[in-house]
Amino acid sequence: MSQYFIFIPNLLSIARIGLVYPILNSVYIGEYLLALIYFLIASLTDALDGFLARKMNWYTELGKILDPVADKLLVIGTIFVLWVNDFIPLYVFIILISRDILILLGAAMHMSLITNNAPSPNILGKITTGVQIFYITQILILQSLSSELHLFWLDWLIVIITASSLLVYSSAWLKSIKGHHDQP
Repeated sequence: MSQYFIFIPNLLSIARIGLVYPILNSVYIGEYLLALIYFLIASLTDALDGFLARKMNWYTELGKILDPVADKLLVIGTIFVLWVNDFIPLYVFIILISRDILILLGAAMHMSLITNNAPSPNILGKITTGVQIFYITQILILQSLSSELHLFWLDWLIVIITASSLLVYSSAWLKSIKGHHDQP
């Protein structure tokens, strides 16, 4: 029976991808509360698909690719439109986008040079994604309330956590590439 439900996490990832445009459009046109609602729904689909995949063992090869792609589209797209609207400083935008682009490139290299499997996320990567979602949520809440408050400490926290995550991923990739080349 559970084989019929194994694709539910994939459907949730597809729904998250489908929510990216409404989020971006809502921010762009200044409908911040609507963007916040869409963003929270998308974030809940991320949590739910991860929970179902782990607890119910509903993993698929497609899901191993679809989930991180949905996460990257959601975070990168939202960060981009928030930066375009001057809600995020340039240095935060550059660090967040650079990390995600480098992770995508690193994963592609890992899959083409070392193994056909997608690399597994590490705990700091999951924490980073959670903190990024919290960061975006705070910005959308402040904009929904028409607040002029800017949380500079949160900008620096997100930069430090994101840069640390990139260093951990980079170190792991370098070790796996070195280990792959050292094998006979």
